Amino acid sequence: MAATKLFSRCFVFVFGFVFFSFAHLFGFSLAGDPYISYDFIVSYITASPLGVPQQVIAVNGKFPGPVINATTNYNVDVNVINHLDEPLLLTWPGVQMRRNSWQDGVLGTNCPIPPKWNYTYDFQVKDQIGKIIFIIGDWYTQNHTALRSILDSGKELGMPDGVLINGKGPYKYNSSVPDGIVYETINVDPGKTYRIRVHNVGISTSLNFRIQNHKMLLIETEGRYTSQMNFTDFDIHVGQSYSFLVTMDQNATSDYYIVASARFVNETVWQRVTGVGILHYSNSKGPASGPLPVPATDVSHPWSAMNQPRAIKQNTSAGGARPNPQGSFHYGQINITSTYILRSLPPTEINGTVRATLNGISFVNPSTPMRLADQHKVKGDYKLDFPDRPLDDRHPRLDKSIINATYKGFIQIIFQNNDTKIQSFHIDGYSFYVVAMDFGIWSEDRKGSYNNWDAIARSTIEVYPGAWTAVLVSLDNVGVWNIRVENLDRWYLGQETYMRIVNPEENGSTEMDPPENVLYCGALQSLQKKQDHSAAAKLILNGPLRLIFSMMMVLLLASFWSFF
Repeated sequence: MAATKLFSRCFVFVFGFVFFSFAHLFGFSLAGDPYISYDFIVSYITASPLGVPQQVIAVNGKFPGPVINATTNYNVDVNVINHLDEPLLLTWPGVQMRRNSWQDGVLGTNCPIPPKWNYTYDFQVKDQIGKIIFIIGDWYTQNHTALRSILDSGKELGMPDGVLINGKGPYKYNSSVPDGIVYETINVDPGKTYRIRVHNVGISTSLNFRIQNHKMLLIETEGRYTSQMNFTDFDIHVGQSYSFLVTMDQNATSDYYIVASARFVNETVWQRVTGVGILHYSNSKGPASGPLPVPATDVSHPWSAMNQPRAIKQNTSAGGARPNPQGSFHYGQINITSTYILRSLPPTEINGTVRATLNGISFVNPSTPMRLADQHKVKGDYKLDFPDRPLDDRHPRLDKSIINATYKGFIQIIFQNNDTKIQSFHIDGYSFYVVAMDFGIWSEDRKGSYNNWDAIARSTIEVYPGAWTAVLVSLDNVGVWNIRVENLDRWYLGQETYMRIVNPEENGSTEMDPPENVLYCGALQSLQKKQDHSAAAKLILNGPLRLIFSMMMVLLLASFWSFF
């Protein structure tokens, strides 16, 4: 996503978090399902989460943003009013947007919302579960335009300035933490068990989460119940969510540290990249003090670190949201119809600009969203020739190639990470079965090691450097769906593509029509009716195409505890 002579696009790295709270109820989707509506005014404010005043993006004047409360099968309307000085998109990772990629909020499916314009997202939440409290992520005190400039210059972003927990800086656990920083405090009662959900919403840093002297019972990830296991600490990679049960079983001689610290880096050098909050019992006898708890797993031995994600399995006996709640098929017995090996390499120079690639292609978003181009028969907007294997005989290139996937196919995707950093990969519109991961180069004979019985289904998975992760995907959701690395620095530099899935017998039952309020841009700019705003910006500027957008990562989060 770095600027080129033809193309520039901007991610807002400084998040205006919006929090989702889902209740899960069984039932069928009906036309009369309830609607809930929200107005989101997106604007800049000044905040100082690490003690340094900086410009951040807020929703309704709040950072972090407001809570969306929804129940499975609810229809959600979110009217977004853009008060930024650049075009904006909101994307909704983890919300599968069944039959409705029109609402996905990425450039391949949506035109951005110009400054002083509004757009209403309208979608239904399906089979999502979870109540959330901890939003953790790395943080820079430079604003998003400065971070983009660093990447555009061909440099790495470097070490973050810290880690935020629920939008707040660290507790002063030692003299390195400045005075006056507001930190997160969670109040609990002894003897109670609390359900917490933790989501890594950072830019690019994997974090280890732990609560001093407390075990965390893993029960869920990204809307899917897991087999239950106890952990003293847990690695959470960019874009991932987990739920735990935590029992307040300590004697409360003092408060306890809540820690989120950088992983898979030189942790001695990266010591400042640590978020610290406080767990406060109602009968606590004093403040937390002393050194922070350390993770149990030594990541200098990556084989050992990989044991944790390998241990995450589907809870096949739990009720609630699952990819196949009725047991109508067993994924391990389905014939694989296609295999795609998506290889990432360290960023490289293409046409004088540093870019990131998948299979040697650094993606350039088309000027017209792809399904709109299909509907209006716009020719040459994108290509259906994304290679299913790395092509070592080709030089890296900029292109707008996507995967031409087959409706109702059952595909295997191998994420092969030949970069030097751990990466998280995400697929919009789907959850996938994580059947294997290992170090080295994937080959066909590795299928013998697949978990074909109780693999967890999720939408975001880590891939270790010099390693691969294999996932299986049932292509039952028609639309155009983004496949990307969630590490925003690599995503900004073009490490993404799309899957186009079309039902050749479409009759309106497997894909919704474009919404009445659809925005037009690119080759369809002339169809766009102006909104009544005096300073509305055109989506295409004079001269070379310069499609600029800001993307808010709107995540399945909530800001409260629930207990059993």
